[in-house]
Amino acid sequence: MTLRERFLSNIRGDIFGGVTAGVVALPLALGFGVASGLENGAAIGMYGAIAVGICAAVFGGTPSQISGPTGPMTAVVAGLAGSLMGDPSWIFVMVALAGLIQIMMGFLRVGVYINYVPYPVISGFMSGIGVIVVALQFGALLGHPPASRPLQAIMSISEYLVDINWTALILGMSTIGIIYLFPRITPAIPSTLIALFVMTGLSVLLSSEVPRIGAIPAGLPDIRIPDLDWAGLQLILPSAFVLAVVGAIDSLLTSLVADSVTGTRHDSNRELVGQGIGNVMSGLIGGLPGAGATMRTVVNIRSGGRTALSGLVHGLLLISLLVVFGPLAERIPLAVLAGILVTVGIGIVDRRGLGHLRAVPRGDAAIMLTVLGLTVFVDLIWAVAVGMVMASLVLVKRLADMDPAAQLPLMEVARHDLPPLDVPEEVLRGVYLVEVKGSLFFGNAGPLQRKLTGLKDVESAVIDMKNVPYIDQSGAYALADLMKILNEHETRVYIAGLQSEPSDLMRRLNFLPELCREDRIFSEVSAAIECAARDAHNRIETRP
Repeated sequence: MTLRERFLSNIRGDIFGGVTAGVVALPLALGFGVASGLENGAAIGMYGAIAVGICAAVFGGTPSQISGPTGPMTAVVAGLAGSLMGDPSWIFVMVALAGLIQIMMGFLRVGVYINYVPYPVISGFMSGIGVIVVALQFGALLGHPPASRPLQAIMSISEYLVDINWTALILGMSTIGIIYLFPRITPAIPSTLIALFVMTGLSVLLSSEVPRIGAIPAGLPDIRIPDLDWAGLQLILPSAFVLAVVGAIDSLLTSLVADSVTGTRHDSNRELVGQGIGNVMSGLIGGLPGAGATMRTVVNIRSGGRTALSGLVHGLLLISLLVVFGPLAERIPLAVLAGILVTVGIGIVDRRGLGHLRAVPRGDAAIMLTVLGLTVFVDLIWAVAVGMVMASLVLVKRLADMDPAAQLPLMEVARHDLPPLDVPEEVLRGVYLVEVKGSLFFGNAGPLQRKLTGLKDVESAVIDMKNVPYIDQSGAYALADLMKILNEHETRVYIAGLQSEPSDLMRRLNFLPELCREDRIFSEVSAAIECAARDAHNRIETRP
């Protein structure tokens, strides 16, 4: 894609889309910054929206995508705020390190693997993030300082309800009402922005005694690098990896949404590089981490944005708002931001997935609920890790339950599928055709071996492998053990249709031709059957 195609092919639409997305991003950047629990949170949210928004637009692989702080990324930071060596500057080192990991992921071309994350894991994870966002704002909605951890917020509900700041609650609930109801009047103006301005102005006019954002540093931030040491880097590396993975999933899912709306196709690996560069810059200037933001991206596209220019305009607009209007933002009530974030959290929850819990297989439902619970109450790392392990085990169980092989006496096969064989019918009774279906791997190797061990009492066994494209070490050993048992009981083994990959593995392990001679290995099933039938006939005739 040329520079003109990337930035100058849709100037009018991109300017309008970028401005609209920037307006929508303003309250969200402020809200996520405060929700992070870090000092000067509102400014930190703006810094992250600017750095990630501009860099991801310029270097990313989804032209219409708008990036900035998101619920999942903020939830990770909120869970770590104040816990990393007691020095918040390590949070920003973690953000930059996460960006470097994302850049490596892009260069290693792992972006395509987003398609292999099972839906129940993504659904449970996103719903858990939504619950976390709502839980963290519950205190602020009632006029209390926001909690830093979801479990702390849930455990503090009774305390919040004993001492309610009714003014804060009215402001927060009114904010939620405006966000949901104003689009019915006109969708042209973002309802979050209307709620932010109206409720903040009302609180100032009434001189309401409610907690507010407080002072925001004026102007642009300085690049700051803390004193680094190996012990500290070892401590933050696991968290940085989780942040990188969460950001990658968040961004690439948004890229898929952008593709579906615009009819284009994004570059997953380039998108990871762009997001990584943005998070490195955000960490250097002390900003929140970011990712592709679904709502802001859709707003941009519907407003005319199509190329990377729209994301650049969005970032430049936020810079101007920070420089010019930063001092005014300190009057925004925390309850108003809490109301905005509650609607964001509700939007993150996968209501479709949760609504289908009774209809989906029980294994998928168990994965979804487990990941959701672990995300909220334990840790994001464990939630995703346990979810992936559970999904893998469920898949293996389902594949193992599928019948890996069908065995028929050759007499039955000859009556329906084969030309007449010049051997007596009693010979065919002692020859079996075994059709192995699908990949042979650790999940179904055991059932296959147990099912076919009974063949040791027959004259010959033809194993049809033409439908086996892949075999792993467990499958190879199971097949080898089966052939060994058959050989020990003087049952002759014939193999037909062996594909290249299974053949290479069996030969590298010396199972072929050691357990099945070369003259009993055929490319065609019919040739193997004829040879097995003829050999069985000859064996019977030569017996005393």
